[in-house]
Amino acid sequence: WAAYDTPALFVLLYSVSIALDGVDGWLARWLGQTSRFGAWLDVVVDNLGRGMLWSLLFEWGFLVCALEWCVFVCNHSTRGEQWKESFSSSPPLIQAIMANGFWTPLGVWVVGGLHCLPLWLYSYQWGLLSHWLDVPLWIQAAGTLLLAAGRLLALSAEVWCIWSHIEYLTNDEMEEKKN
Repeated sequence: WAAYDTPALFVLLYSVSIALDGVDGWLARWLGQTSRFGAWLDVVVDNLGRGMLWSLLFEWGFLVCALEWCVFVCNHSTRGEQWKESFSSSPPLIQAIMANGFWTPLGVWVVGGLHCLPLWLYSYQWGLLSHWLDVPLWIQAAGTLLLAAGRLLALSAEVWCIWSHIEYLTNDEMEEKKN
């Protein structure tokens, strides 16, 4: 985060962190080194990084951060480290997003929107796309729309996770009152 004001270095370091996030889980599974703590820590590190970037990009960026933390609490408190595999009773869109641990075209689009949209917007704000990379304006707009659509799909899954957690909590209370 010390490199935030040095766009070329920041984009490089943040991109490396996104890439490592994609590799670390795969490597842990391949080596048989998975754990509940590792699954928890992976999401915590993701949320911290994205949350800090959203908060630096926009005054309202904390809302994206708050939503992601709320979903984290909902998913990990009821589903634990197997949260990615626990969506069999969810609506078809949510199942499609979550299928195969996000390793489907739709899942990759959603994760791309989740992880890459804030970096894309940072690059846009700092003029990296137009001045440094000489990306045409129409490609910048198309990239923004594509990533924003992926992030909106992520939002639909996040809202469903929160809603299903609220239902879970209130169903337990109703059953306790019956007993």
